Amino acid sequence: MTQSSPASVVELSQVTYTWSGNDTPTLNIDSLSITRGEHLFIKGPSGCGKSTLLGLLTGINTPTTGSVAVLGEDLSNMSGSQRDKFRANNIGYIFQQFNLLPYLSVIENVTLPCQFSSKRKQQVEGEINVKAIELLEKLHLPKELLNKPVTELSIGQQQRVAAARALIGNPDIVIADEPTSSLDYDNRTAFIQLLLEQVNQANSTLLFVSHDPTLEPLFSRTINLQQLNRAGVPL
Repeated sequence: MTQSSPASVVELSQVTYTWSGNDTPTLNIDSLSITRGEHLFIKGPSGCGKSTLLGLLTGINTPTTGSVAVLGEDLSNMSGSQRDKFRANNIGYIFQQFNLLPYLSVIENVTLPCQFSSKRKQQVEGEINVKAIELLEKLHLPKELLNKPVTELSIGQQQRVAAARALIGNPDIVIADEPTSSLDYDNRTAFIQLLLEQVNQANSTLLFVSHDPTLEPLFSRTINLQQLNRAGVPL
């Protein structure tokens, strides 16, 4: 991350998204701005457009109308391969089901993003495996598990591996998509506090998606996507 990076990491303007075969948009957002360093809680019930929004922010999809700018770049102006590279370089993602590769060890899973992104590899201070071990230790994963296959880990331990994978290489943005849905409240809160600490150390912006309102107080700002999304609202 450079000093010339824009203050806003995300800017949406007059954005709509309509899935192929549908007559009406799933997403209709007049404007949305996310500031660098924010810990943003994005809430809303199932079906309010959370997954669609994340698809636009990561460049998996492009808007039907309007513009989605991430780190000052309009993603609609990029080819699919350019968006893939941009996502690998700048966005760490914690999936709801973690999406760890079962045939790789804990360390191999964590260091995987650095194999696909020269930028994140260069931003690792020191040797990559050492940094991965440091991250896992900070996330309270026992050392004896580092070379184990991820299939031998508990759900909570897999969650920490997924977080370390998202954080390695100090991406500008970390997106967490319902990563705590399988944990009880105490474990959810403990994990988020650890995640926030590491996001701060990486100087990353955190976008945390959840339908659990009890987590909201842990974040600096909340967006209610059900209210923000005007899809279906009469003009």
